[in-house]
Amino acid sequence: MSLRVLVSGGEGFIGSHVVDRFVELAHDVVVLDSLDPSAHAEEPDYRNPRATYVRGRVEDVEAWRRCLAGVDAVSHQAAKVGLGVDMGDVCDYVRANDLGTAAMLQAMHEARFTGRIVLASSMAVYGEGRYRCPDHGPTRPEPRTPARLADGRFEPTCPECGHDLSPEPISEQAAPDPRNVYAATKLHQEHLCFAYGREAGAEVLALRYHNVYGPRMPRDTPYAGVASVFRSALAAGERPRVFEDGGQRRDFVHVRDVANANVLALTADPAVTGPFNVASGEPHTVGEMAEALASAFGPAAPRPVVTGEYRPGDVRHVFASPARAADFLGFHAHVGFVEGMRELAGAPLRPSVSGVRAGRPR
Repeated sequence: MSLRVLVSGGEGFIGSHVVDRFVELAHDVVVLDSLDPSAHAEEPDYRNPRATYVRGRVEDVEAWRRCLAGVDAVSHQAAKVGLGVDMGDVCDYVRANDLGTAAMLQAMHEARFTGRIVLASSMAVYGEGRYRCPDHGPTRPEPRTPARLADGRFEPTCPECGHDLSPEPISEQAAPDPRNVYAATKLHQEHLCFAYGREAGAEVLALRYHNVYGPRMPRDTPYAGVASVFRSALAAGERPRVFEDGGQRRDFVHVRDVANANVLALTADPAVTGPFNVASGEPHTVGEMAEALASAFGPAAPRPVVTGEYRPGDVRHVFASPARAADFLGFHAHVGFVEGMRELAGAPLRPSVSGVRAGRPR
């Protein structure tokens, strides 16, 4: 059955791949995007000609009203992403993420929308991942203090006994524990959408993306993912700067797999609701990722350098169990880590925004 799907942020990194996948499957796609100059230096050349594009800001209720007519399902990808620069970004994050989602839901309420909603959420809602103490079992460590980080003690310890902890895959049953502004806004987006779903009888799925990478990533901004930051450095003939000791574990999932997860979420039958990890299920360290990307550039490429630098608000290890997405959505990641890094090494990235330079890798 063909659907009319509204994709917010459909000219961005992930959203544009979601648009392409829905168009490929012969669905009717409407895109709402503001082409925010903090993220887009120019109009993208990858815009899909078979989609309908509406220019508007997500925090504007009227923009949503213009797009919702006849829509069967919504894929809400628009967001301000990454950890930003500092607390000076807090209003921008809340405006784009929280207010933008509230405007969407107000317009949906006015339209009596009861279709399916897929929200682009994030692994960041978990804070630190799941850990196990050899003496006290599963535990949630306290946030790492600046003093510990400055001393090079990066691994979280058991709050009961101080022992080192073993990281484990985290599931959707874990209690959220957002540890920076971006994470807090993503969790609030989930809460708002699920509240609307309960009141309106709409089906809501929150896809908790892990570290997404691939073609069309933004380059050279404080909001780009670490894979983009490293690739930009390598393309400039510079050594990727790996923070901490490079041992931070993450799950790197390719953007085409993420786009496919969105299709599965909006077309799952029978309908399901709730949060879903979107991850490869194969964690790698940030150091491994830097080395794999450098190797993909060739033997003459600059090698990564481990700097010992750190960012307050970063977490040490967070990687996921994708079992729930596999069981209920039929989702499985197909792009392997080495294959994906090779593709990223030669893939076009979005042009950098003038005057904005890459921030610190996460």
